[in-house]
Amino acid sequence: MPRPIEALIHPDALAHNLARARAGAPDARVWAVVKANAYGHGIERVYEALRGADGFALLDLAEAQRIRACGWRGPVLLLEGVFEPRDLELCSRLNLWHAVHCEQQIDWLGAHKTHQPHRVFLKMNSGMNRLGFAPAAYRSAWARLNALPQVDEISLMTHFSDADGPRGIAHQVALFEATTRDLPGERSLSNSAAILRHQGLKTDWVRAGILSYGSAPDFPEHDIAHWGLQPAMTLRSRLIGTQQLQPGDSVGYGSRFVAERAMRIGIVACGYADGYPRHCGSGTPVLVAGQRCATVGRVSMDMLAVDLTPVPAAQVGSEVTLWGRGPQGSLLPIDEVAQAAGTIGYELMCALAQRVPVQVAAAG
Repeated sequence: MPRPIEALIHPDALAHNLARARAGAPDARVWAVVKANAYGHGIERVYEALRGADGFALLDLAEAQRIRACGWRGPVLLLEGVFEPRDLELCSRLNLWHAVHCEQQIDWLGAHKTHQPHRVFLKMNSGMNRLGFAPAAYRSAWARLNALPQVDEISLMTHFSDADGPRGIAHQVALFEATTRDLPGERSLSNSAAILRHQGLKTDWVRAGILSYGSAPDFPEHDIAHWGLQPAMTLRSRLIGTQQLQPGDSVGYGSRFVAERAMRIGIVACGYADGYPRHCGSGTPVLVAGQRCATVGRVSMDMLAVDLTPVPAAQVGSEVTLWGRGPQGSLLPIDEVAQAAGTIGYELMCALAQRVPVQVAAAG
């Protein structure tokens, strides 16, 4: 039989979370963000559940081709725009919308030969300091684009750096509004954190990224239950062995965990080669047969160990939930595992290894 580890993708959760995004921004259209292979879930696996969105936002031409191959004929947005002039040929062929964040991209558009003008999203750097035109240069960039016959409609976009924290978005919104006050075009402002935490913001498009996949963008201040989100990915395996420890016995490489009492542990077919973070220390939450347990010792390439004290009946073959939905309605949010690893849920989703089989779960 195959090794007993698999990831499950939950279409019902994806559809539920998309509806949650709409509820948070009822007057806006919603981009379903599917960059990074739909945050590790698989573009083709999430497509049917997310096709109720108004458009798909993603990173590069390969992802755009995959969305079009799924049958999507609506808007597709390249969030970082094009990376070289010839990319614009495929934008014309596939009718892609694309961000413009630097002068070179405007130059490339000006030299591009096309019969169909492009819809572009002019990006402002309102404080994130990654991509985008500084406010002082934004209006001249808009004027350059507006003068090009290769450009049709110009939408206006920025990205929030602190929507998930106490600083908030007011300073960036004020700068964006002051700079764009009399410019025509639709606005795209809110990311997942802003959709959930800053409702009522005037924007024509919102970008539902991590919330679509059932991770709280502001964890641990709020968890997915607070926001009414559901996990869209489950990583599960089984116990493949057990050991009885006596006081003083150690577990795993480096003997980082030493038993202080007699205890029984289980060995799980999951390790860092499956995408489970190696730097999760002892105490990371895990479900065994739906009951909360904790890891002990270092995570190795193919295995990890868990304390079976809360489930004395657990045996070889017992189901283990590394994150997501467990049996009998149990739940382990990915954010809790990520916190134990000193990271965020985004990284765990995207790090799922290719060797892990992935299935689309039945509804319910």
